[in-house]
Amino acid sequence: MKTNHIRNIGIIAHVDHGKTTLIDRLLEQSGMFRDGTEHSSCIMDSNELERERGITIFSKNASILYQGHKLNIVDTPGHADFGGEVERILKMVNGVLLLVDAAEGPMPQTRFVLKKSLELGLKPIVVINKIDRPGANPNRAVDQVFDLFVNLNATDEQLDFPIVYTSAKLGFAKRTLDSEPGDMTPVLDLIVEKVPAHTGDAEAPFQMQVTSIDYNDYVGRIAIGKIERGRFSATAPSTLIRRDGSSEPFKLMKAYTYEGLNRVEVQEAGVGDIIGIAGMKDVDIGETIADSQHPEPLPLIRIDEPTMSIYFAVNDSPFSGKDGKFLTSGHLRERLQKEVKSNIALRVEESAAGDKFKVSGRGELHLGILIETMRREGYEFSISRPQVLLKEIEGKTYEPLEFVVIDVEETYSGKVMEAMGTRKGSLKNMLHMEDGHVRLEYHVPTRFLFGFQSDFLTMTKGTGTLQHTFEDFVPFMGGSAKRLRGALIALENGQTTGYSIFNLQDRGQLFVGPGQPVYTGMIIGENNKDNDLVVNICKEKKLTNMRASGSDDTVILTPPRVMSLEQVLGFLNEDELAEITPHNIRLRKKFLDENERKRNSKTQKVA
Repeated sequence: MKTNHIRNIGIIAHVDHGKTTLIDRLLEQSGMFRDGTEHSSCIMDSNELERERGITIFSKNASILYQGHKLNIVDTPGHADFGGEVERILKMVNGVLLLVDAAEGPMPQTRFVLKKSLELGLKPIVVINKIDRPGANPNRAVDQVFDLFVNLNATDEQLDFPIVYTSAKLGFAKRTLDSEPGDMTPVLDLIVEKVPAHTGDAEAPFQMQVTSIDYNDYVGRIAIGKIERGRFSATAPSTLIRRDGSSEPFKLMKAYTYEGLNRVEVQEAGVGDIIGIAGMKDVDIGETIADSQHPEPLPLIRIDEPTMSIYFAVNDSPFSGKDGKFLTSGHLRERLQKEVKSNIALRVEESAAGDKFKVSGRGELHLGILIETMRREGYEFSISRPQVLLKEIEGKTYEPLEFVVIDVEETYSGKVMEAMGTRKGSLKNMLHMEDGHVRLEYHVPTRFLFGFQSDFLTMTKGTGTLQHTFEDFVPFMGGSAKRLRGALIALENGQTTGYSIFNLQDRGQLFVGPGQPVYTGMIIGENNKDNDLVVNICKEKKLTNMRASGSDDTVILTPPRVMSLEQVLGFLNEDELAEITPHNIRLRKKFLDENERKRNSKTQKVA
């Protein structure tokens, strides 16, 4: 394939704006599947968590052969928490498709990834998707995209963006709204026409930067990246240049390129193509693979710093070891070190004792996905409340700030604005939508958003949407962000009873139902008041030989509140832990004994 016939393109979209469905249709209509071949929807979302949540977490590659051109498509994560993935993936492409919902317009995660691509000088093609959706307003969506480009300081060339209107679900696209709908070829034509070919020197020595890593049981780690210059040949000796500047020659085992979703073995590849190389004993993202005669490194990929940290530790509760396969600090250390090699936005620091690990990431979702992945793999551990990472700049303390976009019905806007005011939210924009909704844009310190999602859903009766993304570091705003209500704590080891639950329902909201095992110090509910309360949830009804009137009336139990992992992270206070196992997530106090908790509280007050 000639260099000027290769197009590398990334796709930018907010969660659930139809990015993966669009890729499905492009692959189908370009003939990348044999006739009669069965394939699932959301083909690119191969990870189990991606399918469950409907989001892209890990970048993936595919290619389309269209009219003599090879279109390498890179699926980028849509959430700012996966900025580590986004930043290095954009290094592989020469253009981007900006996918925007015709009804919702551009959203916070769109803003984050678009800002990164504009800074790299990429020229986006704007795809207005879901034009068949009720409430769709494509013209308004285009105006909002233009305003967003202006706010992000786009150049005049970038502001003159081409537009295509699509319904990925129905499989059609058109260049103007008045055109008759056909198939997806207008999108493919625009990519060929508007995305520039790679400009690297085809005659120079081979050079490639590792921007992604895959693994195969037969060949080990596969380094994936774009050929920056020269031509790759399987017979020419290559050298790996590490992040510290040292170099190491290696023997090539296999080299791959992409056809559709499949990896195909190749002997040669030209400049600008995306390839995978296997044969290195160990390789990290950001390192350079170059011709052995000219081992010149490329500049290292700069990744935004983490904004949040969580402490991982061995689970030492009375129920330890009942669920998981991997329980020790050695297991934890090995798994976290493995994660850091491919997840470059993650940082892991080990405590002096070696039994606790400080894991820092880009946000709640970034760390939450790691925790969820580990528990599904059979790991058992405990985690602390998330902490924002403060920075010292010229002697002043700075904290991370979030850009928040809230869509609510006008009826609830007053309640939401009041709640955001108590969380040090600064209103930046307020827009009245046509359907009786209000869009509120805020700047809020990250630490004040912990646990707000569940309160927000309660105050809007589940009708509101809240999206947020990291904006910047700002001077520390003071105040403390902690839960307003206390916890209900189990008094003793045992099993919960319907009798005791019925008597405790008025005290607060319970997290457990009847017949569940609990232990001393375990959090079994949220108190209605702001203090912690130790309760006996294992108390049984005493039998007597006299039957009183009404003593055997049917009791009605309120269903327990079941929290997701993200809600658990938002619920935790400083003196609490979450016990994570493959089958259970339990809340507990750091000190299980009540007397020990009181002693620790007094010590902290004195300090």
